[in-house]
Amino acid sequence: MDEKMRTIAGITVVCIVMALVVGFAVGGCKESEPTTETAAEPAVRPGVEAEVKKAVTVAIEQTMCPVDAGPINKDIFVEYKGKKVYFCCEDCKTKFEENPEQYIAKLPQFKK
Repeated sequence: MDEKMRTIAGITVVCIVMALVVGFAVGGCKESEPTTETAAEPAVRPGVEAEVKKAVTVAIEQTMCPVDAGPINKDIFVEYKGKKVYFCCEDCKTKFEENPEQYIAKLPQFKK
């Protein structure tokens, strides 16, 4: 699957999961018994939270080279601080390895 299709698939998953979460939290359009839930603590069915986290992970996947902003090649990467960093070419990988902290701000996997 090419990068554009992966991006579209990721966005689709996020939208579906968000719709499910909203649907479960609202409980549909029917009238329901009053509950003791507060607005700060909506009901989340088991497993939904894990799906939301998975969708968010897909949404922040690295797609651009941090050195020259080109599309990444999944075969060219380094492991930095326990996370994979992908590059468009070997030259960019070498530049990153020389001074990785210069590029960290451009990487979605290192944003909180």
